[in-house]
Amino acid sequence: MQNMGLNEIREKFLSFFETKNCLRLDSFSLVPKNDASLLLINSGMAPMKKWFTGAEVPPRKRVTTCQKCIRTPDIESVGKTARHGTFFEMLGNFSFGDYFKHEAIAWAWEFLTKVMEIPEDVLWITVYEEDDEARDIWINEIGVNPERVVKMGKADNFWEHGTGPCGPCSEIHVDRGIEHSCGKPDCKLGCDCDRFMEVWNLVFTQFDKDEDGNYNRLANPNIDTGMGLERLACIMQGVNNLFEVDTVQDTMKHISRIAGVNYTDDKKTDISLRVITDHIRSTVMMVSDGVIPSNEGRGYVLRRLLRRAARHGRLLNIKGEFLYTVADTVIDASKQGYPELDEKREYIKKVIRIEEEKFSKTIEAGLSILNDYIEATKAAGADTLSGADAFKLNDTYGFPIDLTVEICEEQGLQVDRAGFDAALKQQKDTARANRKDGSSWDDDSAVSIKAEATKFVGYDALEAKSEVVGIVADGNAVDAIGAGEEGIIVVKESPFYAEMGGQSGDIGSITGANGKATVVDTKKNGDDIYFHIVKVEEGSISMGDAVTLSVCKKNRMAVCRNHSTTHLLHKALKEVLGTHVAQAGSEVTAKHLRFDFSHFEAMTADEIKAVEAKVNEAILEAMDITVQELNIEDAKKLGATAQFGEKYGETVRVVSMGDYSVEFCGGTHLTNTAQAGLFKIISENGVAAGVRRIEAVTGAGVLAQLNGALATIANVADAIKSTVHDVEAKAAAVVEENKGLKRELESIKSKMANASLGDLLDKAADISGVKLVAQRLADGLDMNALRGAGDNLKQKLDCGVLVLASAADGKVNIVCMATADAVAKGAHAGNIIREVAKTCGGGGGGKPDSAQAGGKDASKLDEALKAAEAVLAGQIK
Repeated sequence: MQNMGLNEIREKFLSFFETKNCLRLDSFSLVPKNDASLLLINSGMAPMKKWFTGAEVPPRKRVTTCQKCIRTPDIESVGKTARHGTFFEMLGNFSFGDYFKHEAIAWAWEFLTKVMEIPEDVLWITVYEEDDEARDIWINEIGVNPERVVKMGKADNFWEHGTGPCGPCSEIHVDRGIEHSCGKPDCKLGCDCDRFMEVWNLVFTQFDKDEDGNYNRLANPNIDTGMGLERLACIMQGVNNLFEVDTVQDTMKHISRIAGVNYTDDKKTDISLRVITDHIRSTVMMVSDGVIPSNEGRGYVLRRLLRRAARHGRLLNIKGEFLYTVADTVIDASKQGYPELDEKREYIKKVIRIEEEKFSKTIEAGLSILNDYIEATKAAGADTLSGADAFKLNDTYGFPIDLTVEICEEQGLQVDRAGFDAALKQQKDTARANRKDGSSWDDDSAVSIKAEATKFVGYDALEAKSEVVGIVADGNAVDAIGAGEEGIIVVKESPFYAEMGGQSGDIGSITGANGKATVVDTKKNGDDIYFHIVKVEEGSISMGDAVTLSVCKKNRMAVCRNHSTTHLLHKALKEVLGTHVAQAGSEVTAKHLRFDFSHFEAMTADEIKAVEAKVNEAILEAMDITVQELNIEDAKKLGATAQFGEKYGETVRVVSMGDYSVEFCGGTHLTNTAQAGLFKIISENGVAAGVRRIEAVTGAGVLAQLNGALATIANVADAIKSTVHDVEAKAAAVVEENKGLKRELESIKSKMANASLGDLLDKAADISGVKLVAQRLADGLDMNALRGAGDNLKQKLDCGVLVLASAADGKVNIVCMATADAVAKGAHAGNIIREVAKTCGGGGGGKPDSAQAGGKDASKLDEALKAAEAVLAGQIK
């Protein structure tokens, strides 16, 4: 058996199964596609569920992969032992109704014994106790000694997950030798020690379990195998655990060099080295696949891994941000198997560095507060940190609850998680209550209307005739609504688009034989009943009336311009910033569009210009906008992007803008991109961790922005006595002139301050050998002038304290300075000025030798200066 590197093993496995006519596929993304049951891909077969269930046809019936996987249920155990890790690679070969047990078993044996050259006499096999077929293949076809084929029960050798496809499995184990044994007399296959290591699990999916618990034979059974690449590397390299595998060791050695420690020298540092090594590997892979640190979902998993690794860096006395540099080693070690890592290297490092910097700002203050809480808890004789304290750390200081729990455990304390969760829930409930505005149509339960779901006919028409089937006024169902009244009208079918998916509701009018109402908004409830929110302008509208509903065309077109442009914007952001960009919310009205998206930092001016240019280019290309209703699976094959927060049925509406953008969307749109006119970004800012927001306008909105900007330029030109053509140069000249005047004014103030000094030293009081000059200078001096005067006076003092003040517009500026000799005797400028400022209604502070403060009541300035003598006297030793 030859020593073989991890990358070489991966390639040999995939190449071997290619010779068996298996299609080699790249690893799927760690982010599950169209699978809400998983946060992150955690097994080789997870991305192939659709092929195993028959929901989709696989590209070939025989497939082989090396799949990136993340598992985090036991994240707290990572580092404490060498067995646990969050990231691993899973080798697998799969059959979708093609080959079965004979081939799967024979090929597994061939690969291990012929390609890997693992001696046959160290391999042990387990089979399900009722699977005589698999046992017979192992013994009679492969030739394994019957003593090495062990029957195991359902708990160990039968794969099932609720109802559906399932089946027996056969595991291949390697006997690593008696030196790895626990030493117990009954140590054998199945023991929890390190002697027998499972390396490969062959799952024979041959049954379909129904709800009655019956196992029915599948007409086309499948094969699903999984072998941990790191585990096989341990065997081939003769090392004890994954942290000693070559590529993983490269990463650990990099960390060790930075920290100045060696692995296996100290148990505590070993824990931190393992934590950082594992977590940075997971981090690099997750960021590469588009995950961004956040406070929810997979983004929170990433943030937790990153911050746990950063904290353990501090335990190793590593100063500053370092994880992003270690990412280079992870990328270099893995790019052979995952070339996209090298392509995204700078992006990956940037995301990690930014998150490290954010955490650096959080952890110092948080650790200090947490240590105080821990000391107080211990002093009180308690063994549990209160939920209230844990919540305050999280809410006020941004300190992660998981980190609080881990640090408390290291100090022998528990954390009241129930109390923390209760405080968190109360905060969310309060925020939710504050968001409600009490409008009856914002709360489905507040409006009770018995009616069928409204039929929407507004995709193709802006006017329709219908019958009134519901009226609400003042929150109650009524038979009619008259002139001057406001309420809700419900009809059988409507051309009005109800607010949904971020698009605002239509406005317009409803006209009947006896009256007319203006529709100011349109919303709908959970039963798809459309609420036309109206004000009756004349006459009345009654139950059963035949009415004509007319949507305001101008408003609808304005909304459509902004809505269609959000699709173009989404695509442009992906092209400029990267494929990690995903929609995180939107608002589309007639006036503007707002688009929230996942991104880790503020956009640069150049990036904003590039996005704006791409959107306008798409608009000016005059691409046709087409709409199709497709089966959801067919829509996915087109590459359609799902919209944020939306759930879809079997049939979906797909909106395509030429070949540029394809998205699921139930909203209303233009028929050609040229109808948007122009696009202009108004602002870009952050709204949450990892989420940015763009606000923009289109069409007439761009013209309004342009006219507004031109008007501003004209007003500025008029104010500085310039023409519009020369305004830029004239404005620059005015700024320079202003700077000169400001410098001249500062010089005058400085001269005034120095002139005010006069014979102040002669008025100095002696406080136990320290001279105190506490004086009011000329009015109107700012802090800069006072500091300049203080610096001049301080040079003439051997051992003294200065307190200088000036009043301006009823307020007070104060500076305090102390010489080195005075500080040595106990003087503290920051504490002196704090007490002085209190007297005149202000506050401030600073260092022992220099401080400044402000006050609100100039009438008490003289009294405040007198207080300085008593304060200094109390300081001098």
